[in-house]
Amino acid sequence: MPSAIAVIKVGGSLYDLPDLGPRLCRWLAEHCDGQRVVLIPGGGPLVEAIRQLDRYHGLGEETSHWLALRTLSVNAHFLASLLQACVIGDVGELPRAWDKGLLPVLDLHEFARADESRTGRLPHTWAVTSDALAARVAVVVQARHLVLLKSTTIPPGLDWREAGRLGLVDALFGEVLRDAPADLSVRAVNLRTSADTN
Repeated sequence: MPSAIAVIKVGGSLYDLPDLGPRLCRWLAEHCDGQRVVLIPGGGPLVEAIRQLDRYHGLGEETSHWLALRTLSVNAHFLASLLQACVIGDVGELPRAWDKGLLPVLDLHEFARADESRTGRLPHTWAVTSDALAARVAVVVQARHLVLLKSTTIPPGLDWREAGRLGLVDALFGEVLRDAPADLSVRAVNLRTSADTN
């Protein structure tokens, strides 16, 4: 994998922004020029629908985990349609997409299925959200940058484990980062205000 990979997670809480496509394009142009970017879709309303179905029907965490990951496939196609990007199912497809000048959006259901055979795979619980999945992708591809685009501002300098305890990222995010490359830069951006933190 190339050295200057940027994993950019687009939080599901942003999906209600009427100008999400143009806003994302502007942000990527301003902050990711010259980097090899892979977008990670957040959960948003579709994952919340699975949570509700689990509450109503007691689906259990294993089943709910994989159903939620399937909704992230839909969200990947949603983001791709906004950005004229391409959806890829495996991190091995990244170099080909970049070589063609395409912006790849990762299908997290396919990624998670492939990740089952790798050391450090994520558990199959509701504790895993797209935050931890984005961190896991950054670990697997040995990224140099990981950015969480959110609807909230995380206080500058806040430890990621503490941010997880406070519910600003998922509780596993900081744990996954323990396996990250030492030079991985991790930050959060409130895309509604475009404020960088951490």
